Amino acid sequence: MGLNKKYWRVMVLSSFLLSMAACTVSYKFNGASINYDKVKTISFENFPNRSVAFVWGPMESMFNTALQDKYMQQTRLKQVRQTGDLELSGEITNYDAYNKGVGSDGFSTMAELRMTVSVTFVNNSNHSEDFSNRQFSASREYEASQQLANVQESLVTEMIDEIVDQIFNATVANW
Repeated sequence: MGLNKKYWRVMVLSSFLLSMAACTVSYKFNGASINYDKVKTISFENFPNRSVAFVWGPMESMFNTALQDKYMQQTRLKQVRQTGDLELSGEITNYDAYNKGVGSDGFSTMAELRMTVSVTFVNNSNHSEDFSNRQFSASREYEASQQLANVQESLVTEMIDEIVDQIFNATVANW
């Protein structure tokens, strides 16, 4: 009799776990609040790297790709070459590294990498939402003992993701 009870408990527990796995509910909230009856297209101008302090070649294409991908993946907007219902343009205005901390030996212990992008946004269906030359920034710290070349790609990717999220929220999330 004990083996039969154990068998039924295992069966009930297994059935419960399987039903829970099969009946999961998934929510996706990306924050976009777009009236698709009025806004159907978006156009992007290339965001050139105009930073005078520091230039890292791949950053410009990484930023432009990430920005466009965000809107294509998180909205139903169709990308057009020019004069979309929404228009984004701008430039990377700053990219540089700073020493943040100095140890007792007088050498830098921490460094900070910073990136700033200036954005102009035009909403051709509601010009009250337009803005011009708004600055979006991100920074990341790293140990100064590390070579920037060894950490640069991952830090720039993180900063680009943060800035792209800020731009997305400012343009279509109405936050």
